[in-house]
Amino acid sequence: MSDIESFIRRLPKAELHLHLEGTVTPATLVELSRRHDAAPITLPEAEALYHFTDFNGFLLAFKAVSERLLTPADYELAAWRMAQRLAEQGVMHAEVYISVGVIYHWRNPDPDCFDPIFAGLERARLRAEIELNLTLYWILDAVRHFPLDETEKVFHKAAQLHASHPSVVGIGLGGDERRCGSEPFRAMYARAKEAGLRLTNHAGETTPPQAIWEALSIGSERLGHALSAIDDPQLMDHLKVRGTPLELNPTSNVRTGVCPSFAAHPLRRYFEAGLLVTINSDDPAFFGSALASEYLLAHTEQGFSRDELRELAANSIRASFLPDVTKRSWLSQITEAH
Repeated sequence: MSDIESFIRRLPKAELHLHLEGTVTPATLVELSRRHDAAPITLPEAEALYHFTDFNGFLLAFKAVSERLLTPADYELAAWRMAQRLAEQGVMHAEVYISVGVIYHWRNPDPDCFDPIFAGLERARLRAEIELNLTLYWILDAVRHFPLDETEKVFHKAAQLHASHPSVVGIGLGGDERRCGSEPFRAMYARAKEAGLRLTNHAGETTPPQAIWEALSIGSERLGHALSAIDDPQLMDHLKVRGTPLELNPTSNVRTGVCPSFAAHPLRRYFEAGLLVTINSDDPAFFGSALASEYLLAHTEQGFSRDELRELAANSIRASFLPDVTKRSWLSQITEAH
């Protein structure tokens, strides 16, 4: 391990844009397939699923994994292995998207079907906190291009669980932006806010800046991707003044074909413009990425110094939904990291 890699590993940091389903490695997918498929897939077949060249290919791969996450034990296994990999990278906190909208749409429309799955996730979360000193929050993710009544169920379930489980911290809106924007969900976001949920939104990944303006207009607190903001100087100024946290995912954007290279990603320009940027791995198993490698690429491809990497780590804490007292503790540790 190089000196800079060791520094990144020691640097306390949070991951704020991470999909549980996207952490399932080909080897774990084979294990899940053996549990559920009459003709289990082989490891080479599983690895082939992860080789795609565009956003549509990614969505198909995501579906293949989601179709084999079926039982509470499956979700517990996926969450625990995710936690292990995070801890190995020096991640001390993660806020993880769970695609509840996919569960309702593809498998079971009964909203309560998620409850035993959530119990499995909670077992993994508590184990990670005890054994790995890693805290996890859950963000229930709806799918914007599925029917609105299904999205309503995800929002309602998030509010219901949040009332009894503080680990359910927020709501998210993923899916294909090209098929549906944010406006149809304005009322749902208002009710989620009233219920105490934090509001995230995927915006501007495959769509122009107007999609980001629309996401902000319905109350989104934190934005995933926001790749197209660079094309709108007025939006850039607005994001800076507002202090809107951005969950950037450079390697993900390269692998899905919406950005030509890590070096070309607007991460550096956002950072220098004073935006509250964080870097994340999104779906690390699909993209061959990890949070530590995103930090390393920021250093090697965009020239981020150690102090700038330290600032990115601090941003990940500032942008998190952690309590202020916890944020202050981690920020002091980041300052002291060498």
